[in-house]
Amino acid sequence: MPELPEVETTRRGLAPHLVGLRLSAMTVRDHRLRWPIDPALAKRLQGSTLRDIARRGKYLLFDFGGGTLLVHLGMSGSLRLVDPRESPGRHDHVDWLFARGQLLRLRDPRRFGAVLWHTGAIEDHPLLHHLGPEPLGPEFDGGYLFLASRGVKAGIKSVLMDSRKVAGVGNIYASEALFGAGIRPRVAAGRLTRSACGRLAAAVKRTLAAALKAGGSSLRDYRRADGEPGYFQIEAKVYGRAGSPCRVCRTPIRRIVQGQRASYYCPQCQK
Repeated sequence: MPELPEVETTRRGLAPHLVGLRLSAMTVRDHRLRWPIDPALAKRLQGSTLRDIARRGKYLLFDFGGGTLLVHLGMSGSLRLVDPRESPGRHDHVDWLFARGQLLRLRDPRRFGAVLWHTGAIEDHPLLHHLGPEPLGPEFDGGYLFLASRGVKAGIKSVLMDSRKVAGVGNIYASEALFGAGIRPRVAAGRLTRSACGRLAAAVKRTLAAALKAGGSSLRDYRRADGEPGYFQIEAKVYGRAGSPCRVCRTPIRRIVQGQRASYYCPQCQK
């Protein structure tokens, strides 16, 4: 599933090419995403100018002035700039053609993504208003994490992946950040000291920054806006490496399941 680094990498790849351009046409080939695409949306957006592309958690926000197009990539989606002469494939469900011939294409094999229109304050959208602070923003730090985890009996990895606590960390990056902080994923969040929370918040920021530098992780169908894969999975210290030696101490990496998601950790480096 595309997580925060993949979505932010997509945003950074698209913005220089699309912001400031007028939308000539929107083509919807399959309205059946996670929520049906409004049949009137294409006509409504035609002729509008894209003012900005922002991100909140794992959601891309396309500001067209009169409203915001909220796009989620679901489990297998990607947004790519393609040659307008390139024929759409079976899973290419939506095209946005801009005035200078720039064609943005949404590919979503599983159709778990979303393309939604919102005319009010975007922070009030039902999918966004409950989100916690951005993990790369100033609001997320050790002090915040310490207060947010008080009295919480769930494992700290589950807290990192709770979008109400922090927006968009994701499974891969939670496992990697916990390794960087030397904390096991099952440790009860409420038991962490203020110092441990400080180490973990810093590790989250470092991990996400490294993932952004690498262009995200290419698991299954994710590709960057230019169609190239991300390479962070090559650098992973624990994720997907069950049974392989820890890159630090050579102890075999272990795999457990938390909340139906795989977690990876080093029993020696993480306590």
